[in-house]
Amino acid sequence: MIQLNRLEGFYWVAKTGGYAKAARAFPYPITQPAVYQQVKKLEAEVGVALFERAGKDTILLTPAGRKLHEFVEPFFAELKALTRALRAGDLGGELRVQASALFLRHLMPAWIRRLARRSPQVRIDLQELPERGPDPLRSGDTDLVVTYLDEDRPGVETRHIADLHAFLVLPADHRLAERKQPRLRDLAGDPFVGFTPGTLPHELQLEELARHGVVPQRTINASSADTILGFVESGVGYSLVPSLREDGPRLRGVVAKRLTGKRHRYPVYAAWRESSNENPLITAALAVAPTP
Repeated sequence: MIQLNRLEGFYWVAKTGGYAKAARAFPYPITQPAVYQQVKKLEAEVGVALFERAGKDTILLTPAGRKLHEFVEPFFAELKALTRALRAGDLGGELRVQASALFLRHLMPAWIRRLARRSPQVRIDLQELPERGPDPLRSGDTDLVVTYLDEDRPGVETRHIADLHAFLVLPADHRLAERKQPRLRDLAGDPFVGFTPGTLPHELQLEELARHGVVPQRTINASSADTILGFVESGVGYSLVPSLREDGPRLRGVVAKRLTGKRHRYPVYAAWRESSNENPLITAALAVAPTP
């Protein structure tokens, strides 16, 4: 197997046209005889001459040498610039982000716009975070997750970036719409528009209803808060929805009543693997992340 330091000696001799010049051009101290030995050992490894002497102070690449130079030149030519970029954290590349549906619509666009302005070389692969299934951080399927976390996860770092607030939403012409704070038990007989069963938002909805002794008799299920609000606006039923806005969702045909108390505020986190702390793409994203 060819040793990298011998290829490095070959590259600098080819670039400068001589052993003495190569020794002076090296990025670290080295003697002319050491450079010469690197090239001679490389020629012995590949079994062909890589240079021919064209004059007292001039050596040229042989056809074999030109072929090898075409292969190694891009690597060594760009190595210095790459090292500077690594040290400065000025990297391009793809940052894989998964976010819950609500945040895809109402949180991520402005965040990604700020990131694009600050680090235009970063490409974002943004996907919806499945409500159930394997942990995408643990499986390595994504770099950054944006979601409501209901428990600590070992090996995962987090940053609090926003808060969700819980709201009771009613059709604007509902009989309780004018009340300052309607009681959930007064809605026990009304149709309830819920999130898809088996998802965390649906579980949180049922927990809140159960605290008030309400078991919905008629339920309509929808996959997103926007769809739920559409059903409520049309007068189909009422619901409990999260909102990033402290004053709640704003639709002409919907009345939103904020549920008060600490248990009705849900922290939103950006989460990443602890082993990814040195990932400059994550660092760049966090530098322009939202704040609660």
